[in-house]
Amino acid sequence: MSVIEQPEDMAAALPRIGALLGLDLGTKTIGVALSDQLRTVASPQMTVRRIKFGKDAQALIDFITAREPVGIILGLPRNMDGSEGPRAQSTRAFARNLAPLTPLPITFWDERLSTVAAERALLEADTSRAKRAEKIDNIAASYILQGFLDRLRHLERPDG
Repeated sequence: MSVIEQPEDMAAALPRIGALLGLDLGTKTIGVALSDQLRTVASPQMTVRRIKFGKDAQALIDFITAREPVGIILGLPRNMDGSEGPRAQSTRAFARNLAPLTPLPITFWDERLSTVAAERALLEADTSRAKRAEKIDNIAASYILQGFLDRLRHLERPDG
């Protein structure tokens, strides 16, 4: 389909129900999260070890085929001042390259502090360093996706 810039436009492009896929794109891994059909909660799913775009995309397409989400939310790593650096540009390029491979709409969600929040949650759960390294990306993906889900709920009920 296409890459959609604004959450409001993404909300309009989505069917009323259906799971959403959240992605935390790192240099070595891609964290993957999925929401429930009613889009109330995001759950960490898996981590894809990055090899090269074709293989990375195929792993995501296989997951999409199996789980049938209706949209993709990609964490956009902005700088703390809101500007976009090389990592954000790399994320935008990934979205542009992924878009022709799937009919799903793709949008971005500001991921500032999602990894920090995920790390804090794992520390509070007394997770070992090795387990934290293994789980951090898909938990960060779930934080990104949950942020978008919360925004969607607000858009659906602007008075609430």
